[in-house]
Amino acid sequence: MTRIVGGTAGGRRLAVPATGTRPTSDRVREALFSRLDHRGVLHGAQVLDLYAGSGALGLEAISRGAATAVLVDSSRTAVAVCRSNASALGFADQVTVIARKVEQLLMGHPPTRTSTLVFIDPPYELGVDKTLRLLTRPGWLAQGAVVVLERSTRAGEPSWPEGLTLEDSKVYGETTLWFAGAS
Repeated sequence: MTRIVGGTAGGRRLAVPATGTRPTSDRVREALFSRLDHRGVLHGAQVLDLYAGSGALGLEAISRGAATAVLVDSSRTAVAVCRSNASALGFADQVTVIARKVEQLLMGHPPTRTSTLVFIDPPYELGVDKTLRLLTRPGWLAQGAVVVLERSTRAGEPSWPEGLTLEDSKVYGETTLWFAGAS
């Protein structure tokens, strides 16, 4: 069972696509959001949740005070689940769901509003170097934005492109969270 861990929707259950996703565990999300809350980046954040799956990361951010979230996934099933979850939580007005491949989105025109908090949680077998590079194109990241990358511990550290600086990492069993700042 996946649920919102804290905030205004804390304890509410989330639907998860039956196949094709690997939801971030409640334990890892709780630790992640505790860290983000401590850093003061959640209140009013403009969130971009790449490879959203169920939308759990972006929706958790909204529950904890983010202003908006854009959830991006290429799976039609995942997109339908994200929309359903946002609606069920009462966040539909704050959430935009985009059905598109992440790299295609990032190669296109940047949004009208830069993101201050980005979650990148792709399937573990997928490489992330191109996604990170495309994310640093002008218009995607606000100055000082926080980028959180979730990867398999076995995958090792990604190559950080110019414009993103590794600040910290934390291992939770098979999962490693990488925290980078946009310059």
